[in-house]
Amino acid sequence: MTSLTFLSLENNFFHGFVPHELGHLVNLESLTLSANNLTGHLPLTLSNMTKLKEFKISSNNFSGKIPSFFQSWKSLERLEIQASGFEGPIPSTIFALNNLAEVRISDLYGEGSAFPKLDNLTKLQRLMLRNCNISGFIGPLDAIQDLKILDLSFNRLGINSTDLEVLARARLSYLFLTSNLLTGPIPDWLKNGGINVDIDLSYNNFTKSSLPPTCRDKLNLFKSTSGVNDSKPIECLKKFACSKDRYSVHINCGGIETVIGSVSYDSDEEFGGPATYIPKEETWEVSTTGQFWGKNKAMSDYIAENVSTLRMSNSQLYTSARATPLSLTYFVRCLGNGNYTVKLHFAEIIIRDNSSFHSLGRRIFDVYIQEKRVLKDFNIVKEAQGVDKVVIKDFKASVKKGTIEIRFQWTGKGTTAVPSRGTYGPIISVIDVESDFKPPESGGGIWKKLIVAGAVVLPVLLVLITVCIIWWKAHKREVKDQELLDLDSQIGVFTFRQIQTATNNFDPANKIGQGGFGAVYKGTLSDGTIVAVKQLSSRSKQGNREFLNEVGMISALQHPNVVRLHGCCVEKNQLLLVYEYMENNSLEVNLFEEENKLKLDWPMRERICIGMAKGLAFLHEESVIKIVHRDIKAANILLDKDLNPKISDFGLAKLDEEDNTHISTRVAGTIGYMAPEYALWGHLTYKADVYSFGVVALEIVVGKSNVKYRPDEDFVCLLDWALVVQQRGNLVELVDQTLGSNFNKKGAVRMMKIALLCTNPSPSLRPTMSEVVKMLEGGAPVPEYVMGGSVYGDALGALRNQFDHDINTDELRSKASSSEITPCD
Repeated sequence: MTSLTFLSLENNFFHGFVPHELGHLVNLESLTLSANNLTGHLPLTLSNMTKLKEFKISSNNFSGKIPSFFQSWKSLERLEIQASGFEGPIPSTIFALNNLAEVRISDLYGEGSAFPKLDNLTKLQRLMLRNCNISGFIGPLDAIQDLKILDLSFNRLGINSTDLEVLARARLSYLFLTSNLLTGPIPDWLKNGGINVDIDLSYNNFTKSSLPPTCRDKLNLFKSTSGVNDSKPIECLKKFACSKDRYSVHINCGGIETVIGSVSYDSDEEFGGPATYIPKEETWEVSTTGQFWGKNKAMSDYIAENVSTLRMSNSQLYTSARATPLSLTYFVRCLGNGNYTVKLHFAEIIIRDNSSFHSLGRRIFDVYIQEKRVLKDFNIVKEAQGVDKVVIKDFKASVKKGTIEIRFQWTGKGTTAVPSRGTYGPIISVIDVESDFKPPESGGGIWKKLIVAGAVVLPVLLVLITVCIIWWKAHKREVKDQELLDLDSQIGVFTFRQIQTATNNFDPANKIGQGGFGAVYKGTLSDGTIVAVKQLSSRSKQGNREFLNEVGMISALQHPNVVRLHGCCVEKNQLLLVYEYMENNSLEVNLFEEENKLKLDWPMRERICIGMAKGLAFLHEESVIKIVHRDIKAANILLDKDLNPKISDFGLAKLDEEDNTHISTRVAGTIGYMAPEYALWGHLTYKADVYSFGVVALEIVVGKSNVKYRPDEDFVCLLDWALVVQQRGNLVELVDQTLGSNFNKKGAVRMMKIALLCTNPSPSLRPTMSEVVKMLEGGAPVPEYVMGGSVYGDALGALRNQFDHDINTDELRSKASSSEITPCD
């Protein structure tokens, strides 16, 4: 294929040698072999590809030295050789290619080299020579005036201020000199560099006296001076002087403050950056280094957030993770000296395990504790045996100077372009540091202890008295809040920041509904999943109760005809539920709203009715926990893209206690759908849902709302009219006229008879939902039973006198929260 110009074999599992036949592709302009398992040497025939502009071979297992035949590629503009397996030194022939705009070479083994001469690279904009065992002084750099990124991290370089100062005049955006042998005073232009330049000087040996008098963002001086253990200048740390020795530290990396049992995990929410230092009072600090190449900078890139629902225990610890493209250090301070156990919690929450492009990523990195490498080529997915799974690694560490240093470093291995640019590099979810010894007791002898005890007991007694007075006021609130915090044991948990991103900060254009609970927004998660986000209204009096009720009920349910709950968010005084997105809105919209409804033909209506019946049968009879929904109506039946019905809104649902014949409870629901025995006397069984189903089934056939349709003043509602028509023996006249003659007459009559059977005034005469399913599917006959209309007229009329004609669920919920609905006179 000699006309071929572009060939990418990236992100596969190819192994073996690179075939010499590739050299016949003489017109090739781009060749990418990165992220494979290729071995051996590169064939000399590749030198024939004289038109090559891009060559990438990173993350492989080649052997020997980097070949020098690159000199024939005069057109080469981009070269990537990161963690390829090759040994140094770097051939000087590479730096004779004067069309190079980007060079990335990293993690070379073997022989080192001096800093290369860059006089010919006048077009160079991005240069990475990282961890290549380069020694000597940096420079000269006069020729590269357009340089934007310079990464010389993890070498053995010294500094020549005169040569390096030329960068002050360049268009530099990022300068990484991390972990070198830079000594002497810090050059003024580095200390006072422009605010748009990220400069990392961490892990060097500058003189302490040259530290800047004040600290600034985008200048990382973590451990940058000889003889100074702490990270920043003293001016930045003096307010964080150790007040006492600590013997345990727990960090929710990248996440919010969280309490698990008796352990409180510190929050770690501040965004990192390419050259960023983050102090956490006196306890610990974070240093982040590196820029995700090929991606526009975003501070949020330095905190990874889960892209799907997490099911593991204590999932709130794993919804976020601290991330870095190069080096990340947690520096734990103020520890008592002795031996400690360090537990590192990892979970891969970005790369997927499905058959999509998101599953192709491979994240590989090293881990150091107290400057000793404890994990090499660590792969979370491999160790945890899957994504969204936790793997915890335990290590021992000796503390002699009150500190533990935990560092995570990317060494160029794995993938850099999938699932997306900026997904590579280390991530860490949780850090636990615990002493292996019992902390010393504070205080002195027996008399001192008695004095201290006396001083403590009296205030404690006073506090107890005060607490007893106010306890009853606070108790309910505490229980409620604790219930909210414990939600992660039931479902996945999202952060508020994820929900904001998914809904474009709750853009009104994404609002798809409004209910008693609050607004509903359409959103898109970072993995592309489209969801519906239900937001608690701040005006809702029953918000927490309904929220907990809905989560508790629906998290235990999995059925094709019950809406799926992806997860929830309890953060920043927000209560949010994240559901699967239902493309075709509700049954109510598609039956009653002329401007929005779809044309539901008869087979669709039958399918919707049967699906709804199966969902209720599952809730009543098949689920592990038996549930009475209490608010079955057309608005709470949602339709997916294939018009499959799914029962939603479990905010009012109740557990069906099988040992009780009925549940006495406050009445809550929607007028026109509540069974008479429940609306009038608070007598609740699953037969109340059967009644509501009958009303909705009737609406499906007729295409009219039970509470809004009154043929004339002699009829209370649609159901009242249907009873009269049934007595006349002509149920067919009820069928929705928009169907014309395109419906199954026998099936329509059967569905209406079943609907009227379900709405029998006596609960004992209503069928179960499993019996309803059989009747709808034709597997059982429909009993003939003529019901009188007077009972309905009396009951519904009394209720309608008690409430306004158009009372809705929200108003009824409000009434139910303040007082019980009493029986009608």
